Amino acid sequence: MKKTLITGATGSLGQLVIKNLIENTDPSNLAVLVRDTEKDIVKEYKAQGFGIRVADYENPAKLEEALKDFEQVYLVSGSDLEARLEQHKNVIAAAKVNNVQHIFYTSTVRKTESSDAPLDPVVSSHLQTEKLLIDSGLKYTILRHNLYSDVVPMFIGDKEQLLKTKFIYLPTEDGKVAYVPREDFAEAEAKMLISPKDHVNKIYEFNGNEKVSYEEISEMLTEILGEKIAYVSPSVEEFESQMKEAGLPNEIVGMLSMFSQGVANGEFDFDTTDLEHILGRKTKTMKEFLTEVYA
Repeated sequence: MKKTLITGATGSLGQLVIKNLIENTDPSNLAVLVRDTEKDIVKEYKAQGFGIRVADYENPAKLEEALKDFEQVYLVSGSDLEARLEQHKNVIAAAKVNNVQHIFYTSTVRKTESSDAPLDPVVSSHLQTEKLLIDSGLKYTILRHNLYSDVVPMFIGDKEQLLKTKFIYLPTEDGKVAYVPREDFAEAEAKMLISPKDHVNKIYEFNGNEKVSYEEISEMLTEILGEKIAYVSPSVEEFESQMKEAGLPNEIVGMLSMFSQGVANGEFDFDTTDLEHILGRKTKTMKEFLTEVYA
């Protein structure tokens, strides 16, 4: 395996990618990019024999030092929507200075790239990062993720909350999503990092094998929980008003509303099966995922 730097290594996706990698390669081939060396997971990485590089996306000088001697970088997109594009520019610039050969970048699927679209704050920085990579002269692999199955409990609440309210309340209308559990993304992308030559200068759309609406999710949860879970799709205005009245911070309300409108608009309704091809199997179903979380 090529000498590889994994960014986002303390996050959920990064940890799963690393878990898959160490089953198939020696830790000496890997290093992790971290901001805080005192975290328990970082200490575990060090004990396992991984290289530890310390930097964050906003420090160009430290990034240049951290990216030395790597052939490929797994770039997990930043979570700060306002700062993300500049952060990604810094990583790509540091990669070019260090003659990194190949960047794998976690992007997003989308059907609309208009500045008027509800998801523009998310999509625009991914779109511009993709263009930067394509124009950089570096080898690239763009990994367009559909929504994680793991966000569903964040959107609808935990088991206790659902059993109390007995309904899902989101302005997603009848929109469908080809959800993918985070572990399936990680398994596929670890495979690609181990055999990168087949993925040079390619763009993949990683979608689940089934598309589900929140009406269908409510029906699955009714069966899993043994209690009727209804689905209510209010107007965007009513949803935002109710969430604010319930005491949710404006930032959270805005994020829930933005993604719900994206779902309603069909922004995550995709049929392509790139992910199944890489995995060599179908993705975990939503029923299986919900059963693990809520049963």
